[in-house]
Amino acid sequence: MTAVPGGETTSLARRWYVLVVLTSVYALSIADRFVMSTLIEPIKADLHLSDSAIGFLTGVALALFYVTAGLPLASLADRANRRTMIALALGAWSVMTALCGIAQNFSQLLLARIGVGVGEAGGTPPSASLVSDYFPWRRRALALSVYSVGASFGSMLGSSAGYASDAWGWRAAFLLLGVPGVIAAIVVAVTIREPQRGRLDELPPPVRAGLLDTLRFTRKQPALLHTLIGASVYTLWAWGLMWWTPSYLVRSHHMTLGDAGGALSLMHGIGGTAVLLLTMVVMGRLAKRDARCVPWFVASVIVLATVPSIIAYTAASGALTIKMLWIFIPLSYAPFGPTFALLQNLVPASMRAQAVALMLFFSNFANLVIAPQAIGFASDWLAPTFAAESLRHALIPLAFVGFWAAWHYWLCAKHLASGLHRAGNASIAAAAR
Repeated sequence: MTAVPGGETTSLARRWYVLVVLTSVYALSIADRFVMSTLIEPIKADLHLSDSAIGFLTGVALALFYVTAGLPLASLADRANRRTMIALALGAWSVMTALCGIAQNFSQLLLARIGVGVGEAGGTPPSASLVSDYFPWRRRALALSVYSVGASFGSMLGSSAGYASDAWGWRAAFLLLGVPGVIAAIVVAVTIREPQRGRLDELPPPVRAGLLDTLRFTRKQPALLHTLIGASVYTLWAWGLMWWTPSYLVRSHHMTLGDAGGALSLMHGIGGTAVLLLTMVVMGRLAKRDARCVPWFVASVIVLATVPSIIAYTAASGALTIKMLWIFIPLSYAPFGPTFALLQNLVPASMRAQAVALMLFFSNFANLVIAPQAIGFASDWLAPTFAAESLRHALIPLAFVGFWAAWHYWLCAKHLASGLHRAGNASIAAAAR
């Protein structure tokens, strides 16, 4: 049992039940988003689109409304009932995902993807905030690493859409993902309780913090700024590369969509989950040591993953590419939980959902706007020279960006102690000196 101010207690089973349910919601969010990158080739062929057009449809259309709606919804999540928000958001984006499967042209699919983006904007910020009110600060890195397992399972589900596409067509994959989300939304609404906000923190939170308050606080927090920038550059690098990887394997290494999606689904589902579980163990031990070990760990893992990412997109051998992707993709999951934990510990409780929304705003702009569109334009521009290899040459420069992301996490460690103290976590700050 976890005791909280006012005598309220929460059983261990209840805390972990909530965590598992929210992890499942996160998995559905990633799956509904990731399925588009898996189905780029059949959608492109069916709707007769260029790489730049498919980049807009699969990335920009989702992201512009995701990031636009994300900040006001997160501000609401720091004041309203988070459980209800999550249930409504999950139900909404699941219905819109199913509607993608019955779209008959570019415009209809575009509108459905916009709806998915608006719905998903209301999922992750309140979920991360809710987890932080079920687990005390020493267990948050562990809990949020468990939560991040949803990313690997979701990516595996999204990547597996290649099998459904080969068997029944690309539309069926969207329908298969939409229905479970509606059921999960009902489970969230009925079985999860809304806890007292900030109940496990050392200091009581301010009564209310608006978006401008959060932005002012962030501007004066170097550790928080470097975490936000590092997370954004990390997603630009890792998820920008992975967004186009199914098409890269089809075009440059002549794999079928089912084979490419199947191989990638195992990398995400088995490899990514294994890395996330290992990260959970590491975070459990690091919580007892210097708090700076968390950003140091993230920086080190990103550097280690950058090298095989460079090899994967330059190798002529399909076998070598698959081997390098088996290193790069699983390792790319390690920063998830630690980054969420850094954000939650570097802001007061009244700003937690908004801090996550800020990270998602910049990260998804990088991952879903810049990467798909820029790579799509570059591939189209290089096509007259490199033909089917144009996508490979568009991806190679992006593979080096991982080093930039790692640098920001090292700088976060440098300013971590002062940032934790300013957020009201003095005991954690004492462990970062």
